[in-house]
Amino acid sequence: MAVAAAAMLAAGALTSCTASADAQRETISEFPQAWDNEITIDVFSSLSNYMGMQEGWFAKIVKDKFNMKLNIIAPNVAGGGDTLFNTRVSAGDLGDLIVTDKGNRLDELIQGGLVLDAASFYPAMENLNRFDPAVQHLSEENDGMYALPTQVSSIKPWEPSEGLDPTFGPFLRWDYYKELGYPEIGTLEDLLPVLADMQAAHPTADNGQPAYALSLFKDWDGNMMVMGKQPACLYGYDELGFVLAKADGSDYQSILDSDSQYVRALRFYYEANQLGLVDPDSTTQNYDTMYSKYQNGQVLLSWWPWLGQAAYNTEANLAAGKGFMMAPLADQQIFSYGAEAYGATQVFAIGSKAEDPERVAAFLDWLYSPEGAYSGANQVSGATGPQGLTWDLADDGPTLTDIGQQVFLEGDADVPAEWGGGKYVAGASALNTTSVLPADIDPTTGLPYSYKFWPSYQELLANPVVDDWSAQMGGATSTMDYLKTNDQLLVGAGAGYAAPADDSQIETLRNQIKEIVVQYSWQLVYAENDAQFESLLTEMQNTANGLGYEKVLEVDLANAKEQNDARIAVVEAFQ
Repeated sequence: MAVAAAAMLAAGALTSCTASADAQRETISEFPQAWDNEITIDVFSSLSNYMGMQEGWFAKIVKDKFNMKLNIIAPNVAGGGDTLFNTRVSAGDLGDLIVTDKGNRLDELIQGGLVLDAASFYPAMENLNRFDPAVQHLSEENDGMYALPTQVSSIKPWEPSEGLDPTFGPFLRWDYYKELGYPEIGTLEDLLPVLADMQAAHPTADNGQPAYALSLFKDWDGNMMVMGKQPACLYGYDELGFVLAKADGSDYQSILDSDSQYVRALRFYYEANQLGLVDPDSTTQNYDTMYSKYQNGQVLLSWWPWLGQAAYNTEANLAAGKGFMMAPLADQQIFSYGAEAYGATQVFAIGSKAEDPERVAAFLDWLYSPEGAYSGANQVSGATGPQGLTWDLADDGPTLTDIGQQVFLEGDADVPAEWGGGKYVAGASALNTTSVLPADIDPTTGLPYSYKFWPSYQELLANPVVDDWSAQMGGATSTMDYLKTNDQLLVGAGAGYAAPADDSQIETLRNQIKEIVVQYSWQLVYAENDAQFESLLTEMQNTANGLGYEKVLEVDLANAKEQNDARIAVVEAFQ
C-alpha cells in the first residue's frame, strides 16, 4: 500500500508539474523561419508499420524544413500488444511526438503527465486553425489542448469520406463476370452460383496455381472473425464490440443471434466451402500471403477495393481487360464512413519531455497545410505525394508526373537523388496516419488532395475494364457515383465517437468470449454438413452466454446507441 501510495503521489506530482509548465509556457504567434540546430525526435506511433529512422523523400522534406530527423518507434513492429507502450510509460517518456488513440489511451497519458498542453503554440498554427471546430471539440473533451485531431475535413459529416470507392463492397473479377453475361445478383447468397461458375471456368491463375472464389485470413480477428464481419457492411452495418450497428441507427444486432448479419456471413462461407470455393490455405495464411494471391489473380472476390483492386488492377492487367470492379447486389446498402467533423479516433500529441516542443508543434502544423496534406498522408488513404515529385500543376490543373504515374499505376518508382533517393513507397511517411482527409479540397487547386479525383487521372484510367464497367453501370464514373445514383449507400455520420474503455470485469469477460467466438466461427466455416453447422452454432452461443456474453453485450449496445446519438448531434451541429 505504501508503494502504491508513493506511485500515486509521484504520478500526481508529475501531472502537477507538467500542468504548471504548460501554464508558464510563453504563448507564441509565429514559428521561426529556420531552425539552426539539427535534432532527432522520437515518434511513438501506434499506427506505424515501420520502426527506425524515417528515410527517403519524406525524411528529406522534414530535414530541409525543420532540420529534424524522425526516429519511428512502432509497437506494431516491436511484437505488438502493450509491452512497448507500458515500458516507455513507466520510464516517463513515451516520445517527443505521439500518435495514439483518443479516449482511454489518451486519458492515461494526460493523467500521467506524458503529454503537454499545446495551447501556447496554437496562435502560431495557422494551418491547423482552418479546422478549429475539430481542435476545440477535442480540447473540450480533454480540458486542454493535449492532442490534435487527425483526418480533419471541411466536408460535411453526412457525406462519404472515402472518395471514389467506399471502404466495402462486392468487388469481382469483372472480366470473368463479363464472360458469364453479367448475371444479376439479388442477394449475398446469390453470389455463390456466380462465383462457382467463375471458378469453374478459371480453376487456375495465370501463374498456374489454383484459383478460388474466396480466400480468408486470421491475423485481424478481434471480437469476431474479421472476414465474417465484412458482408454485414454490404447491408449498412458496422461493428462496435459484439454489436452490429446500422449506420442510420435503425437496427442493432447481437452478432450471436441466429439471424444476425454475422451468422448469415458464416453460413455464406460454409456454403461456399461446401461448393469448393474457399481457399484451403485460409486457416493458416496471413494477410500478406493472401494479398500476394490477389496480385497473382488467384482470388476472384474481394470485400475491399483496397485489396482486390489495389493488388490486381495494374496498368498492364487493366490494359489486357483484366481487373476487379464492383458487381452490385440488388439489395445492397453499403456502409460508408462519413467525413469526421471532429477528426478520427487517432490523434497527435506532443510529449511532455520533448526536446524542442515548439519545433514539433511547427511540424504538426505543417502537416495540416496543403503541402503537408499531400506529403504526410498515409498511402492507403490515397496520398498524392509532394508537388514536383509525383505531381505538378499544368494549364488544366494538377497532373501526375512520370514518377507519379509509375507509383500509382505500377506500384512504385525510383526517387531522384535530389528528393532523397531510394524507392518511393519506402520513403513515404512512416507515421501512417493522415492529418487532412485526402477527399478534402485543396484551396490552391480547387480539387481534392487525392489524385484519384483529378480529371487528368481519370483520363489515365481509361481502359477496357473501366470502360466496360461504366457502360454496364449506366454510365457511372465511379463506384461511389453508382451507389449514390442508385440509393445504395448508407453513411454513418462522422462524429469522431470512441467507445469508452471497458472496466476490468467487462474486459476480462470480453477477452474470454471473443476467443470462443473466433474459434467457433472458423469451425462453422469448415463444418462438414448442415447438422454440424447448427450444432456448432448452438455450442458457440451457449458457451459465450455461459461466460457472461449478455453482460458485455449490454455495454456494447449502450455504446452503439451513444454512437448514434453522437451522429445525430454532429449532423445537427453542421447543418
